[in-house]
This record gives sequence, structure tokens and C-alpha cells, in this order.
Amino acid sequence: MGSQLVVVTGAGGFIGGHLVSDLRRQGRRVRAVDAKPHSEWYQAFDDVENIVADLKVKEACVAACCGADVVYQLAADMGGMGFIEHNKARCMLSVLTSTHMLQAALEAGVRRLFYSSSACVYSAEKQRSADVIPLREEDAYPAMPEDGYGWEKLFSERMCRHFHEDFGLVTRVARYHNVYGPDGTWEGGREKAPVERFEHDHDLGEWAADAFVHVHRRLHQGHPSDHGERD
Repeated sequence: MGSQLVVVTGAGGFIGGHLVSDLRRQGRRVRAVDAKPHSEWYQAFDDVENIVADLKVKEACVAACCGADVVYQLAADMGGMGFIEHNKARCMLSVLTSTHMLQAALEAGVRRLFYSSSACVYSAEKQRSADVIPLREEDAYPAMPEDGYGWEKLFSERMCRHFHEDFGLVTRVARYHNVYGPDGTWEGGREKAPVERFEHDHDLGEWAADAFVHVHRRLHQGHPSDHGERD
């Protein structure tokens, strides 16, 4: 298990940092990649291969995927609703990272790739009522996702599907909903909406911690949508 190389992009971010931490505990050999300076990573570990690179550039993706067995593609320019509402073009430029990582993974012979998507692929009309109706995967269509960020995520989901159908690259996709918790973003404009509320309501503290633990466990229990065989 330890000899197979696992690449985590967006490793300097909140989810990526926790994922790298968990892979280390499993004894995996990890290459962590992020565009931020290493000093700005939310979690950093000296016993993994750390690379600072702009993955919008294909050559950087090729280097990141070299020798990899599994890739977790979490890299994206994103934040909470305040950020994505006012930075639609920046969010959509993440399609360069997603596309180049798929191309690089295919060229490198990567066995499978995980893509980190978002609940923003769903139409806002399906999420306006306080009486929450659980969303199904197929509810993303007919498509009317969040402008900017949601369209990039939905397009990249389709790219994952078609790279499997056309080229045989096994891909998996998960759609995250407001993930936050320890070592996450709490200020600066990229924080998630529940965090903004938590800053004014400390009674939410226990609920917030429980919600994060639940999401973190599910990330590693094999529940994402599959494109390709399950193994």
C-alpha cells in the first residue's frame, strides 16, 4: 500500500489538508500540491512530498501526476457564497486545472481520479425552501447551477464522465455541501455561510463540530458517485 503514490491537489486547503493527514495515518506515500506558498497551507507535513505549483498550467499537472497511482483533484479557486458570487470568472478559470489534471492523469497512466465537486451544481430553485427535500444526483438536471462556480463544477463532472467513457480513466465525483471545521477558513471573505453565522451564535459550536466529523468520515468511506468500476 505504501509504495503506491497518491497525489492530492489543493492540499494546502481545508479539505485537502485533512485528506493528506488521513492518508499519512494510513501509511500512504503522498504528493501534496497547491498554488499557495507553503507557509500559507492550512496543514503542512514534512514527511510528504510538497509541491507549490499553478495547476492551471498543464505542464505543472503533468509533473504532479508523474508516477501517480491515484489522484484526488481538489484544487480550485473558490470560497464561500460571498466569494463565488463576486468572483465568477476566477471560479470558472478552475476549469483549466480540472481539464489539465484529467489529461495529465490519463497520460501518466493513473489508475483512478477523484474529483471534488459541489452542491452548487444544483439549481438554487431546488434549495430555497426551509423544508429541505433531500437532493438526488439526477436533480442536477435540467442544468441551471450557480452562475460561475456551479457551471465550472458541473462541466468538470461531465469531463470526468467522458474521460471514463472515451478513454477508460476511472473517475469518482463527490458533491460537497458547506464543508467547514477545524483548520478551515474563518475570515478573509472565503469562509462558508455557517461560519459567518457561528461567529455571532456560539451555541452552534457543538453542532458545527459534529457536522464536520460526519462529513470527514464520509469522505473516506467510499460513498461518492462512481464513473467506472468499484474496487
